[in-house]
Amino acid sequence: MKKLPIGIQTFSEIMNEDYLYIDKTGIAYSLIDRFKYVFLSRPRRFGKSLFLDTLKDIFEGNRELFRGLLIEEQWNWEVTYPVIQISFSGGIHSKDDLEEDLIQILDSNEERLGLECAKKSKSKAKYYFADLIIKAFKKYNQKVVILIDEYDKPILDNIENIPEALLIRNGMRDFYTKIKDNDRYLRFAFLTGVSKFAKVSIFSGLNNLEDISLNPDYGNVCGYTQLDLETTFAPYFERVDMEQVKRWYNGYNFLGDSVYNPYDILLFIKNNFEFDNYWFETGTPSFLVELIKKTSYFIPKFNGLQVNKSSLNSFDLENLNLETILFQSGYLTIKRLIQEEMEVVYELGFPNREVLISFNRYILQSMTTGSGQVTIRRELLAFMKSGDAGSLEPVIKRLFASIAYNNYTNNDIERYEGFYASVLYAFFASLMVDIIAEDVSNKGRVDLTLQVGGRTFLFEFKVTDGEPLEQIRRIKYYEKYAGERYLIGIVFDPKARNVSRFEWEKL
Repeated sequence: MKKLPIGIQTFSEIMNEDYLYIDKTGIAYSLIDRFKYVFLSRPRRFGKSLFLDTLKDIFEGNRELFRGLLIEEQWNWEVTYPVIQISFSGGIHSKDDLEEDLIQILDSNEERLGLECAKKSKSKAKYYFADLIIKAFKKYNQKVVILIDEYDKPILDNIENIPEALLIRNGMRDFYTKIKDNDRYLRFAFLTGVSKFAKVSIFSGLNNLEDISLNPDYGNVCGYTQLDLETTFAPYFERVDMEQVKRWYNGYNFLGDSVYNPYDILLFIKNNFEFDNYWFETGTPSFLVELIKKTSYFIPKFNGLQVNKSSLNSFDLENLNLETILFQSGYLTIKRLIQEEMEVVYELGFPNREVLISFNRYILQSMTTGSGQVTIRRELLAFMKSGDAGSLEPVIKRLFASIAYNNYTNNDIERYEGFYASVLYAFFASLMVDIIAEDVSNKGRVDLTLQVGGRTFLFEFKVTDGEPLEQIRRIKYYEKYAGERYLIGIVFDPKARNVSRFEWEKL
């Protein structure tokens, strides 16, 4: 079997060293043939850098690397193009260092292309970039290709300092404007990133970019499909529960096929098929969690969230939209399209078990103190599996007692039912059980439904007063479920910030 290309983003190395490769060259040819300026947004670790490097070798005419691949007989290998390749994927970029970082990147392109740019132009990165394009065109007597990887990383590196991020955004906008200014010298330009900023900001100088991020023809440009796993990867997955693999790692939807994150699959194989949160661990969403807490966001809303297309494309530093950030960074994905009279609406949700479990555990870790979460999870799961609903009360009380005090400061969050529902939802979601928030029946809805070991648990919450258990009985939420059913009503005391009454009933 071929070696696994873990962490390798150089196309030539993959082909020369006989690593496994999923052929994306047919998609590459379609892009080159149809467009001149292209933008692609995908979450981190999805293979953007490898695809970009593949484009570089196509334009440079390195046919020997493409033997047997889809593009080999389609592309004219006799014509080659000078390629300017810019990547921000390495390191952290600050406002003070960005200009120097850009100049160093352009220096490496100047050397690789054998050019000699004017000393005067090198005083500013944007002028240096423009001079590099013109010099490349003149030397090679051929139009220039520009490939930019992680174009937005300098901005995202400073997302927790919005004034600084805005300064960087404006500087990057001036830099990228040089692409449009030199249109007559260019054959093709391709930019990738995690986020797509609103057109009034960084893309104002590049309004001719074709965004393929949600173009169904290019939904599979990054990631592995189910067919890839069943064919190319088949020898690696003998005697592996593929349905379990699908539940854990499949589910990302960019309007093509449902895809797997490549990093997950490669690490899963390397680590002897141990299910773990490989992709999630490569970058913890600390900024997102703080934004969730700041906005008192109702966490169960993440599954079933409905947004329009403009919301998914409107990353605006001056008006951060949580749903947009979660989608573009890969924590939420498209679950289905809803065609309404005036527009298409996208229903979002967690893509798979890895993200659902890991994201909710991370939220809880950011809110709670101490190291008792593992014990609480183990006890809750054991009690539900055995049908011991009464023993859930002290464990749930311990969970709320562990919430850090600073989560309650400068707000009155403890007065909102949604806060308590969010905490319990996040906790139960981290248990790997089937969970439905605001479960709808033909007679109404219940706050939380769990299914564990053939048993169904229906929770209703109230703050200060109310009769949650009686509400479940009266509305008969439970009728759509068969087997053992447990009705659980919980009342929370905002002063104590904990459970004040816990009642349950078995049907």
